Amino acid sequence: MKGRMISPGKAKGEAIVTSEPIGFYGGIDIKTGKVIEKGHPLEGRSVNGKILVFPCGKGSTVGSYVIYGLKKNNVAPAAIINQETETIVATGVILAGIPCVDQVDISKIADGANIFVDADQGIVEII
Repeated sequence: MKGRMISPGKAKGEAIVTSEPIGFYGGIDIKTGKVIEKGHPLEGRSVNGKILVFPCGKGSTVGSYVIYGLKKNNVAPAAIINQETETIVATGVILAGIPCVDQVDISKIADGANIFVDADQGIVEII
């Protein structure tokens, strides 16, 4: 699949997929990388080392710093794939150096799929 590079880099890993937006501030624990938002489809699951796939971000601008904090605490996703990356997520992935691609049809990516992301080229491959 071809998308648009938001933050450069390459990553490979298992996809953790949701069709619901993610709010990083109050939605993901900065120390563990676990989704803590009550009622979210990914509640209780860890994003650590995974290819995190979600439509878009939501919530506070502090979410950018949560993404950066996840990276500093070594519990960040290996890469992020969005349908539409808004400024909160874009700022966070750029600060943290996490590869990110958007303008991808995320409905084609199954939870648990092995994914290769070449954000430099805007390419997402299901292995």
